[in-house]
Amino acid sequence: MIPFSLRLAVSGGREAVARLLMIAAAVAIGVGLLLSSLASLNAVDHSNGRLLWMNTGSKGWTGTARADPLWWYGHDHYYQGKRIVEFDVAPTGPTSPLPPGLSRLPAPGEYYASPALAELLRQAPAVELGDRFEGRPAGTIGPEALTSPDTLAMVAGRTVDELKGNPEARPVTAIATAMPTACEADCFGFGVHGDAVTLVLSVVIGALIFPVLVFIGTATRLSAATREQRFAAMRLVGATPRQVSVMSAVESTLASVIGTVAGFGVHLALRPPVADMRLTGERFYLADLGLHLDQALVVALGVPVAAALAARFALRRVTISPLGVSRRVTPKPPRAWRLVPLLLGLAELGYFVDNRPSTSDGQAAAYLTGFVLVMLGLVIAGPWLTMAAARAVALRTSRPAALIAVRRLADDPRAGFRAVAGLVVALFVTSATIGIIGTIDANRGAELSGDPEVRKSVVDLPHRLDSAETLGAVPDSLVASARAVPGYRGLVSAHDNPTRIGADPARPRFPAPALVLCSDLAQVPVLGHCAPGAAVAAVPVQQFLDLREGANQEWPTAPVPAAEAAALPVKLLYATTDGSSSAKERLRTLFAEAYPRYEARMAEDWGTEAQKRLQAWRQLAHVVLLTTVPIAGCSLAVSVVAGLSDRRRPFAMLRLTGAPLRLLQRVIGLESALPLLAVSAIAIGTGFAAAAMFLKSQMQYDLVSPGAVYYGLTGFGLAASLGIIASTLPLLKRITGPEAARNG
Repeated sequence: MIPFSLRLAVSGGREAVARLLMIAAAVAIGVGLLLSSLASLNAVDHSNGRLLWMNTGSKGWTGTARADPLWWYGHDHYYQGKRIVEFDVAPTGPTSPLPPGLSRLPAPGEYYASPALAELLRQAPAVELGDRFEGRPAGTIGPEALTSPDTLAMVAGRTVDELKGNPEARPVTAIATAMPTACEADCFGFGVHGDAVTLVLSVVIGALIFPVLVFIGTATRLSAATREQRFAAMRLVGATPRQVSVMSAVESTLASVIGTVAGFGVHLALRPPVADMRLTGERFYLADLGLHLDQALVVALGVPVAAALAARFALRRVTISPLGVSRRVTPKPPRAWRLVPLLLGLAELGYFVDNRPSTSDGQAAAYLTGFVLVMLGLVIAGPWLTMAAARAVALRTSRPAALIAVRRLADDPRAGFRAVAGLVVALFVTSATIGIIGTIDANRGAELSGDPEVRKSVVDLPHRLDSAETLGAVPDSLVASARAVPGYRGLVSAHDNPTRIGADPARPRFPAPALVLCSDLAQVPVLGHCAPGAAVAAVPVQQFLDLREGANQEWPTAPVPAAEAAALPVKLLYATTDGSSSAKERLRTLFAEAYPRYEARMAEDWGTEAQKRLQAWRQLAHVVLLTTVPIAGCSLAVSVVAGLSDRRRPFAMLRLTGAPLRLLQRVIGLESALPLLAVSAIAIGTGFAAAAMFLKSQMQYDLVSPGAVYYGLTGFGLAASLGIIASTLPLLKRITGPEAARNG
């Protein structure tokens, strides 16, 4: 029976082969996207695993290996918004642990750099970057210790005495292989924020796959009427329901197997662009985009099985009765219960606004379930919404084409909605994705970037603001070198405040304000100004870290003579420039050379990791938009063509009875456009509602209205969809000639 079914699948000439290839292409796209999404999740896991060694030396990490201690000190630098992680090491014996990616521990005066950092050191001027690092290169860090080809990391050799004198260095007997029990500023291998990325990718997987599944279902139904007639004829000549089921399953399974195999090829072709997409802010190693055996098997076996079940469901009328095809009746109208899944999905997302799960896995399950349920609810509710819209229009129109179209939609709203289901889901996905990512960008983008004047500044401060460490007295040579930098504007020395002048007595653990000479403060107006006649101001330490400029802020006067304040140790330095990258990086390098245990930071550094995630999420939004809308457009075109093909005989009969071709074309256009516009409006509103609930639950943000780009793209997508519908109308003349009525 199966060999006969295989011959039958391709024996229908060009139409059968075209149908087979269409289904295979739809399956290939779906499988390729699904495998690429799974591979991206795997790549996040691989990347996080390779960063665990960077948590060595953190307070929450306890090594148990018996080995000679290795003195360890981790700290970071920034260059043009890029983070550079440096680990200074000093072995105490031959069995001191060796970090991954190194062939040996570097000797004092040597360092191993990641390939990206080594290239950056070669390209950047030494006065802007290279002078911060002592020693000579001993080799490169291997990829087994790096999250990405873009990772900037260094392991530098030091003497034991050098690191023993550093209060932040500590001896370790093992390299970290797991996340510490507690992480503070000393955790440098916190991963690529896999929890957030996994959550977003999980939602994106559902977002991408739904339009693809609709496309597969639409392609599977191509020429469904012709196949139903063929199978019904076989029933009439003695074929059993089981034999008809096998034949229909074999035909769809054959196309699905071809498409699945091609989908693995699509995945392989997509690996290079997916690796370069910077979904986590950095590129993936190509080798990380692999698939687990169980994932490959589930997709390879599950997709053909699902296609066979879909074929069985699509042709269920033939197996009930061999006369089912020729004795068509108006299907029962959809009931209002179809709204229940959609309302349940929205209710689930609404519930988690005030009851967010505490774990990342719980959040991923909750939000993914809610979004998938809403998408499924739109598909289920679509026919009822189409019927309701058609009946409403029928009450307000008297045009023949509109009356015929809305009556046909009201009689069989499932067929009318099926044509636009893919685009409706795509609009929901696009609206929700753009709404979420646009709101995050609007709330975090500006606050992470800093005001323009603040972005021109460099602040040199201790790793911890509550630290008692100070810079001591700033050498005149450092001040002179800073002033000699082209683009230098001003320098403020924030002095220690041991008597806590101006501090809040109710907050004894909060850092006391810094004492700043008004003559210094006048050079840096972005920090604010003194009261008239004051010599010393008490400036909150947090102001030096604030990404908002404070030029209009007048600080309280400190009752301390200027000479006495100037003699106090310096807590931090704050310099301003003309905003050029060269000036900022040269000042940063000067500070790093003078005070290697301090951090020279700029406004863009504070949010660099978060900015990378925002950029990655914006990239995902573009992927969703550029993937779902074209797929939905293909689904719409295939569905309209399939509907014309399956209804060629009724339309041919209408033409024979005198109906003008233009009238029939208007009927087809209205049948497709009405559900498209009506349900799309609901899908867009539902997308924004789902986005608003997700944002309120996860981040306490209110939804920000998308910009003109979103509305322009949405309008363009709807216009293009109407254009696709219009482009299929000329087929009506060719397929509804007298021979169609005669051969029906």
